[in-house]
Amino acid sequence: MANRGIHRIHGKRKGKGSVSVVDFATDKVIANWPVPCGDSPDMGNVSVDGKYLWLSGRFDDVVNRFNAANGNVDQGNVGQEPHGLTVWSQPGRYSLGHTGNLR
Repeated sequence: MANRGIHRIHGKRKGKGSVSVVDFATDKVIANWPVPCGDSPDMGNVSVDGKYLWLSGRFDDVVNRFNAANGNVDQGNVGQEPHGLTVWSQPGRYSLGHTGNLR
């Protein structure tokens, strides 16, 4: 679950963002992964192989790739305020904008 750290449409940079890992069998949060520099994780998706969680860093102009096994994060700089990111199994398909807008 992405925790943007703010409930505003337009937030400040370097917020208090994190990702909560939920065990749906017990309905409990089992881990909380911090985002580098506080970032602002927003909409995203899991890779087809289940190894990565991709989340846009809306207020910090980055895309985050979390290792689903350990929460390690890689970041890439992108254009201004990416709002969502979707990963499809077809090579070359992606979405920047609201999750599910095919490009």
